[in-house]
Amino acid sequence: MSAWTPEGLETIGAGAELEVAPSRPDGTPGPSTTIWVVRIGDELYVRSYRGRNGRWFRHAIQQRQGRIRSGGIERDVTFEEPVDADRQAIDAAYRSKYARYGATYVDAMVGESAAAATLRLVPR
Repeated sequence: MSAWTPEGLETIGAGAELEVAPSRPDGTPGPSTTIWVVRIGDELYVRSYRGRNGRWFRHAIQQRQGRIRSGGIERDVTFEEPVDADRQAIDAAYRSKYARYGATYVDAMVGESAAAATLRLVPR
Protein backbone atom coordinates (compact mmCIF):
# COMPACT_ATOMS: atom_id res chain seq x y z
CA MET A 1 0.00 0.00 0.00
CA SER A 2 1.37 3.39 -0.93
CA ALA A 3 1.04 6.37 1.35
CA TRP A 4 -0.05 9.94 0.84
CA THR A 5 2.75 12.43 0.38
CA PRO A 6 2.91 15.17 3.01
CA GLU A 7 1.93 17.69 0.28
CA GLY A 8 -1.02 15.55 -0.81
CA LEU A 9 -2.28 15.16 2.74
CA GLU A 10 -1.94 18.88 3.43
CA THR A 11 -3.54 20.02 0.18
CA ILE A 12 -6.44 17.57 0.13
CA GLY A 13 -7.00 17.73 3.89
CA ALA A 14 -7.14 21.52 3.86
CA GLY A 15 -9.38 21.73 0.79
CA ALA A 16 -13.04 22.49 1.39
CA GLU A 17 -14.24 20.06 -1.27
CA LEU A 18 -13.14 16.98 -3.12
CA GLU A 19 -14.29 15.59 -6.44
CA VAL A 20 -14.79 11.83 -6.22
CA ALA A 21 -15.34 9.62 -9.27
CA PRO A 22 -15.76 5.91 -8.49
CA SER A 23 -14.65 3.69 -11.36
CA ARG A 24 -17.05 2.09 -13.78
CA PRO A 25 -16.95 -1.71 -14.18
CA ASP A 26 -14.54 -1.28 -17.13
CA GLY A 27 -12.12 0.67 -14.90
CA THR A 28 -12.70 4.11 -16.41
CA PRO A 29 -13.68 6.97 -14.07
CA GLY A 30 -17.42 7.43 -13.62
CA PRO A 31 -19.16 10.76 -13.10
CA SER A 32 -17.70 12.92 -10.35
CA THR A 33 -19.49 14.16 -7.26
CA THR A 34 -18.40 17.03 -5.02
CA ILE A 35 -18.11 15.94 -1.39
CA TRP A 36 -16.39 16.95 1.86
CA VAL A 37 -13.16 15.37 3.07
CA VAL A 38 -11.41 15.36 6.44
CA ARG A 39 -7.91 14.47 7.51
CA ILE A 40 -7.11 12.50 10.65
CA GLY A 41 -3.34 12.14 11.05
CA ASP A 42 -2.03 10.56 7.84
CA GLU A 43 -5.47 9.37 6.67
CA LEU A 44 -8.19 10.97 4.55
CA TYR A 45 -11.86 10.16 5.11
CA VAL A 46 -15.05 10.91 3.21
CA ARG A 47 -18.70 10.33 4.01
CA SER A 48 -21.85 10.20 1.98
CA TYR A 49 -24.36 12.87 3.00
CA ARG A 50 -27.11 10.49 1.86
CA GLY A 51 -25.65 7.56 3.77
CA ARG A 52 -25.14 4.17 2.15
CA ASN A 53 -27.88 4.96 -0.39
CA GLY A 54 -25.92 7.80 -2.00
CA ARG A 55 -25.16 7.13 -5.66
CA TRP A 56 -21.42 7.81 -5.54
CA PHE A 57 -21.09 5.77 -2.33
CA ARG A 58 -22.88 2.74 -3.80
CA HIS A 59 -20.58 2.84 -6.83
CA ALA A 60 -17.48 3.29 -4.64
CA ILE A 61 -18.42 0.21 -2.59
CA GLN A 62 -19.14 -1.86 -5.70
CA GLN A 63 -15.96 -0.97 -7.58
CA ARG A 64 -13.64 -0.27 -4.60
CA GLN A 65 -11.57 2.15 -6.67
CA GLY A 66 -11.81 5.49 -8.36
CA ARG A 67 -10.22 8.88 -8.84
CA ILE A 68 -10.23 11.98 -6.68
CA ARG A 69 -9.33 15.60 -7.35
CA SER A 70 -8.77 18.45 -4.92
CA GLY A 71 -6.55 21.52 -4.86
CA GLY A 72 -4.85 20.64 -8.13
CA ILE A 73 -4.06 17.08 -7.00
CA GLU A 74 -5.59 14.21 -8.93
CA ARG A 75 -5.04 10.66 -7.71
CA ASP A 76 -6.30 7.13 -8.21
CA VAL A 77 -7.55 5.70 -4.92
CA THR A 78 -8.92 2.60 -3.32
CA PHE A 79 -12.04 3.05 -1.18
CA GLU A 80 -11.82 1.18 2.14
CA GLU A 81 -14.54 0.79 4.74
CA PRO A 82 -12.47 1.53 7.86
CA VAL A 83 -13.39 -0.83 10.67
CA ASP A 84 -10.63 0.68 12.81
CA ALA A 85 -11.46 4.36 12.28
CA ASP A 86 -12.05 6.61 15.27
CA ARG A 87 -15.59 7.82 14.67
CA GLN A 88 -15.35 10.50 17.36
CA ALA A 89 -12.22 11.94 15.75
CA ILE A 90 -13.84 11.93 12.29
CA ASP A 91 -17.01 13.55 13.67
CA ALA A 92 -14.92 16.21 15.43
CA ALA A 93 -12.97 16.90 12.23
CA TYR A 94 -16.22 17.40 10.27
CA ARG A 95 -17.63 19.66 12.98
CA SER A 96 -14.49 21.79 13.14
CA LYS A 97 -13.70 22.03 9.43
CA TYR A 98 -17.25 22.62 8.18
CA ALA A 99 -18.82 24.54 11.09
CA ARG A 100 -19.31 27.60 8.87
CA TYR A 101 -21.92 25.67 6.84
CA GLY A 102 -24.23 25.38 9.84
CA ALA A 103 -25.90 22.60 11.73
CA THR A 104 -28.24 21.59 8.91
CA TYR A 105 -25.34 20.14 6.91
CA VAL A 106 -22.80 19.32 9.61
CA ASP A 107 -25.26 17.45 11.84
CA ALA A 108 -26.18 15.25 8.88
CA MET A 109 -22.50 14.49 8.24
CA VAL A 110 -21.92 13.34 11.81
CA GLY A 111 -25.23 11.49 12.12
CA GLU A 112 -25.67 7.72 12.08
CA SER A 113 -26.52 7.46 8.39
CA ALA A 114 -23.45 9.35 7.14
CA ALA A 115 -21.15 7.76 9.73
CA ALA A 116 -22.21 4.34 8.42
CA ALA A 117 -21.06 5.54 4.98
CA THR A 118 -17.49 6.47 5.92
CA LEU A 119 -14.67 5.56 3.57
CA ARG A 120 -10.91 5.86 3.90
CA LEU A 121 -9.13 7.07 0.75
CA VAL A 122 -6.01 5.00 0.07
CA PRO A 123 -3.74 6.17 -2.76
CA ARG A 124 -2.95 3.67 -5.50
